[in-house]
Amino acid sequence: MKPAAADTVAGSAGEKITPPSTEQEEGAVEGIAFYYHRQYHRQRTSSGERYDPRKLTAAHPTLPLGSKVKVVNLANDRSVVVRVNDRCRRQSYELIDVSQAAAQKLGFYGKGRARVRIVPLSSTP
Repeated sequence: MKPAAADTVAGSAGEKITPPSTEQEEGAVEGIAFYYHRQYHRQRTSSGERYDPRKLTAAHPTLPLGSKVKVVNLANDRSVVVRVNDRCRRQSYELIDVSQAAAQKLGFYGKGRARVRIVPLSSTP
C-alpha cells in the first residue's frame, strides 16, 4: 500500500521517511490459509455455534474466539474480515482456516490454499 503524500515526513537529513503501515503496526502475520471442507457443514465449532459455509468465519489456533481479523490474499490483494469462531490444528505452515464464503471472496476457493496476511482487528465479540 503506497502512503499518501501527507503520510510522509522529512527525516533529519531531508530524506522522506514513510511510517509503517497500520497493518504492520497491529501485529500482522503471514502464513498459509486453507478453507473448511464441505463435510464440516452444520458441525459444531469450538464456540458452540454450527459451521455455516456462507458466513465469513474462521478457525485459528490461538486468537480469542469472537475476535475479528482481516485476511489478505498476498497473490491478488483481495481481503475480507472474518470472525474467529473455531480452533484449527497447530501446524508450522498453517495460519488460519476460513469458511468457503471467505475463500471465495479471497479468490482461492477451489485451489485449496493461499498465502495470506492476517491483521487482528478486535479481540472481543
